[in-house]
Amino acid sequence: MGIIVTLGDAYCWTKVYKPGETKNGCMLNGKLYPLGVTERTDDCFKCICRRVTLECCSLFHTPVSYDKKNCKVVFNQSKCDYDVVRKDNPSEECFVYSRVG
Repeated sequence: MGIIVTLGDAYCWTKVYKPGETKNGCMLNGKLYPLGVTERTDDCFKCICRRVTLECCSLFHTPVSYDKKNCKVVFNQSKCDYDVVRKDNPSEECFVYSRVG
């Protein structure tokens, strides 16, 4: 029998705007996102643009416990997640013991 423990949720942050500043949407990294939910931004966040705030949470979790001697972490933009692969053979994945958001 095994036990799986989640070590953290996604990394989240909030940006506060002045009243009326988000009339056309929220600006993030030079791109305007409409009011409401954006399922995935260009940099892998799920955001909610509201009248006075932009609330975003990451879609990825950072590996923290893995074989650091033989493996390396590579961000996979298409999956919005980190791959942990062997340093000597990047086509081979490494086992990740834990991740944090």
